[in-house]
Amino acid sequence: MLILGSEEGPVSHVVAKHRIAIYSQDGLGLGHLRRNTVISQHLLETDKDATILLITDSPVAPFFKLPHGMDFIKLPSIHKPAPGRWEPTHLGVSGLNLLQLRTNILCSTFVSYRPDLLLVDHMPAGANGELLPAIEALKQAHSGCRVVLGLRDILDARKVIKTRWELDGAYDVLRHHFDRVLIYGSSHVFDTARVYDLPAPPGGIHYCGYVANAGPVQPKEKIRRSLGVDGQRLVFVSAGGGADSQFLMRSYLRAVRLLGARADFTTLMAVGVNAPASIYRELEEEASGLPVRLIRHVEDSLSHLAAADMVVCMAGYNTLSEVLHLRDKALVVPRSGPSAEQRIRAGLFARRGLIDALDPSDVSPESLAQRLLADLQRNDYPASDRTFETQGARRASNHLLELIQ
Repeated sequence: MLILGSEEGPVSHVVAKHRIAIYSQDGLGLGHLRRNTVISQHLLETDKDATILLITDSPVAPFFKLPHGMDFIKLPSIHKPAPGRWEPTHLGVSGLNLLQLRTNILCSTFVSYRPDLLLVDHMPAGANGELLPAIEALKQAHSGCRVVLGLRDILDARKVIKTRWELDGAYDVLRHHFDRVLIYGSSHVFDTARVYDLPAPPGGIHYCGYVANAGPVQPKEKIRRSLGVDGQRLVFVSAGGGADSQFLMRSYLRAVRLLGARADFTTLMAVGVNAPASIYRELEEEASGLPVRLIRHVEDSLSHLAAADMVVCMAGYNTLSEVLHLRDKALVVPRSGPSAEQRIRAGLFARRGLIDALDPSDVSPESLAQRLLADLQRNDYPASDRTFETQGARRASNHLLELIQ
């Protein structure tokens, strides 16, 4: 048998004792890919007898380096223009045709691969309910497979999720087909199970702490030297995948231009791999003449976060988990919508003194410039918060392996 997906290329390998499949739907950003890759790394380091197949529809999958023993299948991409509504991202077919295609791929993959464990990310029934037929087919082919739901801390506003899950039948799927729920967060910060009225499966609901990439970090001086930052403060501006980063990026560039000589710092701006090429070109023009270095993305984002004097970012789960794991000072502008997820997270973290946050409705070049200068001078945050734990990947891995070992 050949195990593919590692940087070393195909290698001869014995058949793995434990097969794990991960369903990861994420047509907008990189958050789900990042979490599942980090958790998979811990799984494979802990269980040398495991192999992992990631099933994802991200347009840039797998994006992150996959650990040895892990491979992926790419589903045709979809995006969500409104709650409960899904459309093809690239293929010129109807939504119904694409749903059938994705469902068929999932069914045949599960039946052929026969995983001992299926980790479902975010949506119990999958997009448009596509996962339910596949889970039923898997249970018929391999009745011993355990099925686990993994959820980030905040999904959306309570009313939106409860209405959507009831319409999609997600609560019934969770009751009848899942063995355990893992929440990648802390009940002390946000009680996910209570807010969304999650039914407890036989294996219970477990809070794992936040899943952050805790990989090695290069020396701060090395990163700053590579950027040509000598004796100046460094601000790192990041918006994750970048599919909706243009508001923050444009506002920031206009704030730096407004500051003029007062902008006595260098900025590294990672626009994001999902940002449209036209937006990147516009931002390049906007950055002309400013002390700003514009790039698509950085390979080692963790080291660049650690090297910065301050981070300006959106309120995505992964970005903030890594920022707070490193105890970076961050000025956060959450996504305005359509989901309330980022606004809720930014508000919670700001009230705990972990970040500074600007509501997107209050953002202008003037307000951002003022807050940027003020935050660079502050040394009173992030606050020490023992309830905010970032060992979620290790704990999630332990819970998953407990089911199959």
